[in-house]
Amino acid sequence: MKEMQIDKAFTLLEPGPVVLVTTCDGKKNNIMMISWTMVVDFTPRFAITTGPWNHSFSALKKTRQCVIAIPTVDLIDKVVGVGTCSGADTDKFEKFSLTAVKGKIVKAPLISECLANIECRVIDIVLKHNIIVLEGVAAYVDDRRKEKRTLHAVGDGTFIADGRRIIRRKMMQSKLPAGV
Repeated sequence: MKEMQIDKAFTLLEPGPVVLVTTCDGKKNNIMMISWTMVVDFTPRFAITTGPWNHSFSALKKTRQCVIAIPTVDLIDKVVGVGTCSGADTDKFEKFSLTAVKGKIVKAPLISECLANIECRVIDIVLKHNIIVLEGVAAYVDDRRKEKRTLHAVGDGTFIADGRRIIRRKMMQSKLPAGV
């Protein structure tokens, strides 16, 4: 094995998929791209990493609501575009031709073009580590979408798309929650 720089080690563990997180501060909808996400448990609880450097963070802190929208590989240029401009001076829904859809529970909008959307409430903010813990309160999936491959950021400006699905349900049955 060849040794690599320790400050690049995060590129080996980058989780996925890349998601778009929407917020609404009461006046304006916004979207931020997040590549650091994590499933916390089956309840469903999730965590994202963000902080004051993202314009959406103040709305997330204030409203304690958001939507995690899961884009597919065909949306890569829109996803990267969302992540490289600020909602402080840009209407990202308009600029990237994304459709905001009213959710059932939270005020933040779903994104119609995404494969899936999860309405969430903030249940904890761990400022020391910039971790936002979310509880999913409603979820939607668009089974009619042809493209279902999600994106995974490597962290160096490159992305990996999901590949072939490998099924091992029988082997995993004892570890899966009921109904999955």
